[in-house]
Amino acid sequence: MSDYQHFVNSISDDVLDENIKTLEPIKQHTFTKLGGVADLFITPSSFTEIQAVLKQAKKFNIPVTILGSGSNVIVRDGGIRGITLCLTKFNHISIENDVITAQSGAAIIAVSNFALKNELTGLEFACGIPGSVGGALYMNAGAYGGQISDVLEKARVITRNGEIVTMSKEELQLGYRKSIFMNRDYVILEAEFQLKQGDHKLIKREMDEFTIARQSKQPLEYPSCGSVFKRPPGHYAGKLIQDSKLQGTRVGGAEVSKKHAGFIVNIDQATSNDYIDLINVIKGTVKKNFEIDLETEVIFLGEES
Repeated sequence: MSDYQHFVNSISDDVLDENIKTLEPIKQHTFTKLGGVADLFITPSSFTEIQAVLKQAKKFNIPVTILGSGSNVIVRDGGIRGITLCLTKFNHISIENDVITAQSGAAIIAVSNFALKNELTGLEFACGIPGSVGGALYMNAGAYGGQISDVLEKARVITRNGEIVTMSKEELQLGYRKSIFMNRDYVILEAEFQLKQGDHKLIKREMDEFTIARQSKQPLEYPSCGSVFKRPPGHYAGKLIQDSKLQGTRVGGAEVSKKHAGFIVNIDQATSNDYIDLINVIKGTVKKNFEIDLETEVIFLGEES
């Protein structure tokens, strides 16, 4: 019997059978529609299930990769070995006074809409960010002048030893598209957002304006991983790429968007290698033209094919 089968047997009392899949195509779970297969694909819906997976994974020395909604990741064509822990079922959202608590698998758009429903202001900027709460914390996601660190109060995480820890905003070391999670092996469980009372009509008006701007400027008609590059100091990545006349440049099925140069879209069954090769073309061209090193914002997971 393989270690994987021993592991699955060990969590059978805590994790529902329907939440465990083998050889799952990752492309079904990413916005880019890229990626090979996951050896084990587990979608827990409770604290208990997450704890059981992490505890037994450590016991059997099986690596664990965390996946949220798959919006800002490129999964390589070789897929992901070990366990892929996908948290999209772990998505409860609640409110107490002016604080919204959202589990890490909840869509940050859903949390923004929940705030609107409860006439709370502060999360309008997140109304179009296509990611999970966990992913938003991991990246300190932002848009339209706002970012997660503006409204985050605290987060609860679980260590790979199964210990649940509450961390303040300061402890999370949130900066521009970075957080402590990039250097620590924590799993984000939930976040608390401190918001303020607001006017429903004004909140909705601002969210509608952001939505219209996003729809008019971003290539939402194609699969993509969103904004590929971080903003270089004093510049905009999209403008540098546009000025390098790279819009429409293709590698395989991946193309620099003609609508927004900061996006790479999957227009014809692209592979992750197509994406990676195109990213390297962009980096090299911008470096040659402007002496600026672009840094990727997107997260790379998995193995080469």
